[in-house]
Amino acid sequence: MSKWIILDRDGVINQDSDNYIKSPDEWIAIPNSLNAIAKLSQANYQIAVITNQSGIGRGYYDLNTLTQIHHKMLTQVQQAGGKISEVLYCPHTPDDNCLCRKPKAGLFQQLQQQYQMDMGQTFAIGDSLRDVQAAQVVQAQAILVKTGKGEQTLAKNQGLENIPIYDNLDQAVTWILTQS
Repeated sequence: MSKWIILDRDGVINQDSDNYIKSPDEWIAIPNSLNAIAKLSQANYQIAVITNQSGIGRGYYDLNTLTQIHHKMLTQVQQAGGKISEVLYCPHTPDDNCLCRKPKAGLFQQLQQQYQMDMGQTFAIGDSLRDVQAAQVVQAQAILVKTGKGEQTLAKNQGLENIPIYDNLDQAVTWILTQS
């Protein structure tokens, strides 16, 4: 059975923006995040990205643009020596009350069923409480990073009991690789 890592996108892999990442030009990798993904790939982890993309539902960008953004991400990860196996996204707004938008775990459950994953052996890394909560629903091992909205999440100090916290994805990956 493959070992999996689930990553949030904005604020974990790339710089986040309160104005949304609306074009490939706005997608800028956080320093060392691509190398961190490469280290996971080289350690035989499968990597999935699960991301809320309500900018689609809000009309800020369309599916074609999201595909271009993800193509840039996948290309840069590959150039760094890594591989992302799956990218799942929720295009809905919070008002849509869908099952796929984190903190709900619909996309986590879809990934789990598709790959017969043991979520108890899967790490899920995010920068917000909703990332942590979605991971907890499926009993994945949640990790919070301080990049993106991570510092704001920490300042609220809610729902993070017993959650490992790292400065960035690279530090979280370094810790994960010492656990395996």
